[in-house]
Amino acid sequence: MKKLNEFAQKTLGMPYDSLDERTQKVARHIVERKHISKDIFAESETKATFGQKAADGVANFGGSWTFIILFGLTLAAWVILNSLILIKFNKDFDPYPYILLNLFLSMLASIQAPIILMSQNRQAGKDRLNADHDYEVNLKAELEILLLHEKVDVLKDRQWLELLSIQKEQLQLLGSLVNERQ
Repeated sequence: MKKLNEFAQKTLGMPYDSLDERTQKVARHIVERKHISKDIFAESETKATFGQKAADGVANFGGSWTFIILFGLTLAAWVILNSLILIKFNKDFDPYPYILLNLFLSMLASIQAPIILMSQNRQAGKDRLNADHDYEVNLKAELEILLLHEKVDVLKDRQWLELLSIQKEQLQLLGSLVNERQ
């Protein structure tokens, strides 16, 4: 806990306990030298219930060209079949305004719409998790870069000190050589 407090105070300018939960998590990962990235998609898929997976499947199929083509073919077949029965047997299965077809279409829409909304809500939840995770990864990267800058600055300062001490030695040697020549 002491390392966490020192790190938080040094890099973020505030005590560890006053940080929000995500920032505390990032600080812990940095101090413990652990990676923070993970596969959010795989994690959310393993936690998905049967209903959520079914909603995703319906939404994926309902928003595909396969569905649109099959739906169009079904409507065309319904109209053609009705017209053929009317012409051939002078009986109509579903008369011209196609009331039964409209009923089926309304039922399909009333069931499909909430399922698609469930899938969209689930996708929005995944997007929120992804955004939170991106924030954590970006914050950790930013803090790691700050730490690297500090390390480079320390190395640079150490090099300057070493260069100054070498230069002092050289000046002393030059001064002793000048004194010996005189």
